[in-house]
Amino acid sequence: MPVDVNLVLSPADAANEQQVKRALAKQLGLKPEQVSKYVITRKSIDARRGNIKVNLGVRVFKGAEQVKSNAPTFRYLNVTWSTPVAIVGAGPAGLFAALRLIELGYKPILIERGNAVSDRKRDIAKLSREHNLNLDSNYAFGEGGAGTFSDGKLYTRSKKRGDLSRILYNLHLHGANENILYEAHPHIGTNKLPGIIVNIRETIIANGGEVHFGKRVSRILTSNGKASGVELADGSTIDAAAVILATGHSARDIYTMLVEQGILIEAKPFAMGVRVEHPQELIDSIQYHGAKRNDFLPAASYSLVHQVEGRGVYSFCMCPGGFIVPAATEDGEVVVNGMSPSLRNSRFANSGMVVEIRLEDIPNFDPKNPLSGLNYQRWLEEQAAIHGGKGFTAPAQRLADFVQGKSSSLLPKCSYHPGTNPSDLHKWLPADIATRLQQGFKEFGRKMNGFLTNEAQILGVESRTSSPVRIPRDPETLQHVQLNGLFPCGEGAGYAGGIVSSAVDGELIAESVARYLK
Repeated sequence: MPVDVNLVLSPADAANEQQVKRALAKQLGLKPEQVSKYVITRKSIDARRGNIKVNLGVRVFKGAEQVKSNAPTFRYLNVTWSTPVAIVGAGPAGLFAALRLIELGYKPILIERGNAVSDRKRDIAKLSREHNLNLDSNYAFGEGGAGTFSDGKLYTRSKKRGDLSRILYNLHLHGANENILYEAHPHIGTNKLPGIIVNIRETIIANGGEVHFGKRVSRILTSNGKASGVELADGSTIDAAAVILATGHSARDIYTMLVEQGILIEAKPFAMGVRVEHPQELIDSIQYHGAKRNDFLPAASYSLVHQVEGRGVYSFCMCPGGFIVPAATEDGEVVVNGMSPSLRNSRFANSGMVVEIRLEDIPNFDPKNPLSGLNYQRWLEEQAAIHGGKGFTAPAQRLADFVQGKSSSLLPKCSYHPGTNPSDLHKWLPADIATRLQQGFKEFGRKMNGFLTNEAQILGVESRTSSPVRIPRDPETLQHVQLNGLFPCGEGAGYAGGIVSSAVDGELIAESVARYLK
């Protein structure tokens, strides 16, 4: 029988197979050669003190004992002629809904407004270099959704909703590194995620599913009081036995379409703020207690949260060794987001820093208008464009200057390719956001000595942390509360936040569709 062992090692020893074997043998009273095989089941770094350690959970196999895998199995059927299910959006929710439908014997028809990954890369390059925005294919829209060109973070707090291991193993099956199965904070990296998404698409098509790019949905079709397919912007239609709505949180036209069709949606709380960028060396120094980061330590990260005047102020999508990118989906707005390559080897560390926005915080909130939060979000993005100066140039301010209410005439170097423009964000950000951010940054400076510095800067605005709208669904059937056969799904529907939780929700929705169609 295999034995589970916990080890505490130096970063260098944890990276050395022979040293791990020696430590295992010593703890088990064996000779190193008796440890025939081991599998890492858990890995985390303890950097709370100067003496940095790695905690390893290890399953040890002795002698001729065979290694047994706990990996789930995926049995994909040929669904070419099976009952069709339309899926609007090819982000993680839509892709994993499609994979699960194939396992259950239904034909997914994925409809994506944006382009395939290869063409999408060219679209975002034009946005960064030429300030040329493709409204349907950008950092938010296109194959893989908003997560395709992100850090590829795979950790989530939504552990009660479904089997996370299925998602991680399926990503590994489609090309992700094995370490995502045991790292405490697994990530894939923006350079590797596109290839994995292409592999998922190929699995869907190879088993009889369909994937359509450059197709924007303009209407939900109904028949006998049930969703029966979708109409596209070009006037064509796709018939289906059910419709999964997995559009992501930036498909504002979809929310407007639902309102116009009389399909109930509702405003919900969300968050907005800025993105802060530090030199990665500085964050390493803070988190590793002055120790210089070596090859055995990852680029340091952080997670910060503080309550200010009854509202949460917190870090979001922290990207060590990353870049800030333009995430606008409409002309005349500036939106920033972050991403990291798998090696996390940029000179910069960035993170969203956002303030909780409740419905009562929305100026002139109209309870009869479910788009009130969305309109507030859009207004702030337009303000960022005005203060950015031109194109997708972002308004920016040194961090300590922002907290102290001072102007920044000169800005540090920045990873944001479209460029920055000095701006007094403390003056034009809504007062409840600005003052809470200022207080939050002061507290974060106390928690992380050196964090509050003019070596860092903030860029506006980070506004797409989550959807400002929820599409209500029945808690039992997961169908829309008014329209049978319509299944709101993922982050855009207000039920997930990130790659893994969206993928889990996609699988849950696929299973609900299967029950509906039986």
